[in-house]
Order: sequence, then C-alpha cells, then structure tokens
Amino acid sequence: MLDALLWLALSWLLFVDSVHGTSPWEFVFGIVTITTAVATTRRYPVVSLAAATSSGVAMVVDHGGRVPIWPVFVMVAMAYFAGRRMRTAKPALVIFVVVCVLCVPVAYAAGTRGLDGWAMMLSVIGFAALFPWQLGRYVRLRDEMARSGWERAEEIESRQRLVADQARLRERARIAGDMHDSLGHELSLIAVRAAALEVAGGLGEAQSRAAGELRESAATAMDKLGQIIGVLRESEVPAAHESIPELVERSVASGLAITSTVDDLSGAPAMVERAAYRVVQEALTNVAKHAPGAAAVVTVVGGPNETTVSVVNAPAPAGPLPGAASGRHGLVGLRERVRVVGGTFRAEPTNGGFVVEATLPHAGSPGPVEVSDAVLGLERARREVRRSLLQAVLVPASLFLGVGAVSGIAFLYGWYGSELEPTAYDSFRIGQPRAEIDPLFPGRQRLARPYSGQPPVPAGAECVYYGNGRSLFTATYEAYRLCFTGGKLVSKDVLKERSDSLGPG
Repeated sequence: MLDALLWLALSWLLFVDSVHGTSPWEFVFGIVTITTAVATTRRYPVVSLAAATSSGVAMVVDHGGRVPIWPVFVMVAMAYFAGRRMRTAKPALVIFVVVCVLCVPVAYAAGTRGLDGWAMMLSVIGFAALFPWQLGRYVRLRDEMARSGWERAEEIESRQRLVADQARLRERARIAGDMHDSLGHELSLIAVRAAALEVAGGLGEAQSRAAGELRESAATAMDKLGQIIGVLRESEVPAAHESIPELVERSVASGLAITSTVDDLSGAPAMVERAAYRVVQEALTNVAKHAPGAAAVVTVVGGPNETTVSVVNAPAPAGPLPGAASGRHGLVGLRERVRVVGGTFRAEPTNGGFVVEATLPHAGSPGPVEVSDAVLGLERARREVRRSLLQAVLVPASLFLGVGAVSGIAFLYGWYGSELEPTAYDSFRIGQPRAEIDPLFPGRQRLARPYSGQPPVPAGAECVYYGNGRSLFTATYEAYRLCFTGGKLVSKDVLKERSDSLGPG
C-alpha cells in the first residue's frame, strides 16, 4: 500500500511538472523511471537507487529553458529507502559515480548547457540522492544498534533469571540439608527408642518383634533420606594437591601422548602455582575431549619474576569425540583465574591444533575485567552510527564544494574564452563573407546566454553565440548572435534576457 501511494505521488508530481514541457518523451522517461524505482525498492534496492539516480539525466536535457524538478523528489524518496535497506555502501557509491560519468556525454549531446548542466545535475545528485541515502543508512544503523541493545538487555535479563534460579536452587538445597539434619535427628531418636523398647523387659514376643521392625524402618527411612538429600546437595570438588609433573604422568597413563618440560615451581607463590596447575589441567582435558589421539607439548618455565605456561596440541587424527560440544566454560574460568594473579591469557586455534598460553607474574595485581563481545559489538555499532552521521553531512558538503570549484573554474574558462570584442562586432557588415569574420572569433561559443525571447533565426541559417564583454557579476546575461547563410553574414543581434530589450546589431 505504501509503495502504491508513493508511486501515485511521484507520478502526480511528474505529470504536473511535465505538462507544460516541449517533449512527450520526458513524461515517458519519468513514468518508466518512477515505476522501476518503486517496484524494486524492497527486494532490489540497488536497482531502485540506480533508476532514481538516472532520473537526473532529465535535468541536463534542454526543455525550452525549463528545468524539471520531479527528479529531485524521485531521488530524495528512493535514495532514502535504498539507504534503509542496503547492507553495504559500495554498490551505492558505484551507482553515483557511474551515473555522473555517463551524464557528461549526455549533457553535450542532448543539452544546451554543456558542463553547466552537468554540474547542476551533479549538485542535485549530491543533495537529493547522496544525502538522503546517507540519512537512510544512518537510520538503519541506529535501528540496528537499538535492536542489538534490546537483545543485549534481554540476554542480561535471562542471565539474571538464571542466576536467581540457581540461587533459589542452592537455597532449597540448604533448606533440604537443614531438614535432613533435623528430621534425621528425629528418626535417629525413634530408632534408639525402638531399640530400647525392643530389649526392655515385660513385653511379649509380638511387642518385641514390632519394636524391632519399627527400629529397622526408622533406620531405612534415615538412609533413604540421606540419599535423597545427597542428590540435592552441591558436590564440592576437593582441591587437588598433586603437582604438574604428577598431573602429566597421570594423563600419560590414561593414554595421552604428552611431551613435557616442567620447571620446579616451589619458589613461586601458591596462587601462581595453583593457576599454572589449572591451566595445564584444563588444556589437557580439552585435548582428551576435543582432540583425542593428538600429541600435546606441555611447557612450564619458572622464573624469578614470572611463570610461563604453554600447552600446544597437534590436530586430532580422527576429529573430536562425537557429541563433545565445547561450551568454553573452562577457558572462561582459566581466563578469570589468570586475571586474578595479574597475568595474560591466550587460547586460540593454531596450525590445525590449539594453543593455550598464560603468563603469570609472581607479584602481579588483578587485571581489569575483560569486556564482553556483546559490549564490544555495541560500541562498534555506535561508532558506525556516528561515522555514518558524519558522512551524511560531510560527504555531500565536500562533493558540493568540489563540484562548485570545478564548475566555477569551467564556467570562468568558458565565460572569458568566449568573449568577442565589441569593436570587432561593430565592424561586421551584413553580407560580409564568413571567411573574413572567422579569424576574429574566439575559440569557444558562449553557453551562458539568454535562451528565451530570441528573435527568429533566419531560414536555413547557422548561428554562433559569443559574449559581448559584459561583466560576469551583472544580474542579466547578454550575448552576440551571428547567423550565416551560404557563407555570408545574414543577421547580427544582441541577445538580452528580456524580450523587450532585444536589438539588432
């Protein structure tokens, strides 16, 4: 529906603007361009942008002194939507350059303004196509950043809910433990009292047997309660007291192919020694899980100021174990442990295998917490939005200044290079052969001249136009017009912008 309304609005502007035109081809070209641009704006924004930008060709063609404005509206609307929907900037820049270059021969072949018309079209493309496209691109990047921010917020909220659920589960486990302690104590008392009742005198055989069954049932209930509560309790991993060489020997005994060089770390701080042990342990665990059969090299170098740990494994001969997906939780824990002692940590693929390296200073302090990938991505998105906004302002302004400078130089060259001396013009006589006049003509004709209200051109005559020495800073244009037929001068006129100011030479 929106596309249909946009097509109707642009088509109506085209009709209103071209209804007084001198050629029906303007409307045909415009309706084809608008239809193509609107029809492809969603699925093929590159094609839509190319069609909209090419509408600027209509501005360099002569329309009897009228400059069409409908291409401006087409470029503004379609370039903005293309900026919203295009993922990369390179195709758009290629389109702008190609259209601007191709319009140079069109400006000379189909127009009367030459480089002046081309410069005007280039300026219009800069502000009516390039600027809206940059604006649309900025809006798209801003929306993506906002969407990624909401996704990040949702992810953080999910993690917070997970942490809260884990806290509730731990609390429930502690409550279950407390219940076990109290209920187990009561069951123990019941068992003790049943045992006392069982051996007490004065009871019959049936009562003694019932007391024994009660004792056995209480003991069984206490054992089952312990098993159930044991499932709920968090199992704490006992701290390992083995050294790195013992860890390597145990790993070799389990089937890993390890070559090790391990220095004595007895002189290192306990935190550093423990961190080195955990790096080697986690790295060898990952080798066994994700690269079974791969050879590993363990190197631990202890120095007076720092300890360096390196575990490098070759590619797995048969690939990782089935279902051995990596959550990278162990590496995250290692990174945190190394950060606490003020060290540096690196874990990444290398030559088909994997390398884990850590440098552990003996007198280090905890380093800064590593920024998450999501935060880095959000910061990159913000920089991209700021850069896009600057481009949306600076690129069209720079383009306009550049085009203005080039156009100004070309205009001045054409202006002063097309002036005919007034004394030479006054000396020309009707009927004078052109061969006598040609040597006095400047090398270029005047393009910036009045185009409307000219006196009729003599039948079959060929006319040339030159400047008359009038200042560039006057409010109106003037020019000499000399018409020839059969190689002789048949008319000479001074053209002015007002029709009532025309006069023969």
